[in-house]
Amino acid sequence: MLPKHAVLHANISTGRTADFVDTILGLGAARASAYVCFANVHMLVEAERNAEFRQIVNNAAVAAPDGSPVAAAVRWFRGPAQERMAGMDLLPELLRHAAERGQSVYFYGTTDEVLQAMVWRARWELPALRIVGAYAPPFRPLTDEEDAEEVAAINAADPDLLFVALGCPRQERWMAAHQGRIRACMLGVGQAFRVYAGLEPRLPAWARKLWLEWAFRLWQEPRRLARRYFVTNTRFVYLMARATLENLAGWLPAVA
Repeated sequence: MLPKHAVLHANISTGRTADFVDTILGLGAARASAYVCFANVHMLVEAERNAEFRQIVNNAAVAAPDGSPVAAAVRWFRGPAQERMAGMDLLPELLRHAAERGQSVYFYGTTDEVLQAMVWRARWELPALRIVGAYAPPFRPLTDEEDAEEVAAINAADPDLLFVALGCPRQERWMAAHQGRIRACMLGVGQAFRVYAGLEPRLPAWARKLWLEWAFRLWQEPRRLARRYFVTNTRFVYLMARATLENLAGWLPAVA
């Protein structure tokens, strides 16, 4: 399993891209009922605010540093130098390696339009990939009967990897609630579905390295994301500063 390092009160997995791919595919091959979180600033702030959600993040088999600030924070809190492991980047990598290893995948979430575009691209680029299902659940809480039917359908399809796109924190809560019920490695990849489907553009790599992706997404969806970015990002900076001062205060007496 990948080593983890604490960022605020969340335990973030560390390693190279190949390490993440091998670990996740290993969980899938073992049919481990486990889940993978892709932790960005929003998720870490939510974990600080809500103890139950913090436990969900920390119980994940893998908590990848999805956001550049999260990856940088690993190093800031005396961890290893860590690259960003975004769901948007790992999704195509995992599909490619799954095709090479003969592992099967299932797409769960978003809309029928997005899923159709995803499946089309995957079958075009990766004809050997075994896509055993794709389903867009309704945008409302499911009844117990509906949930049981969906769990049965997923298990009948028997995927190695179950990619989940329900949005944060809903997808993380969904995966945690279905651990032990779904025989697959579940991955909460959110917006990565739309990007992979070609329905949402992605900034070039040079712009992502400058941490400009948040500004691009804000420009795309100002009404939905304005509060999240300005309030949540400000809260993250405050929490980082407070944790740094607390660590410094604990370190100085030991030096003296």
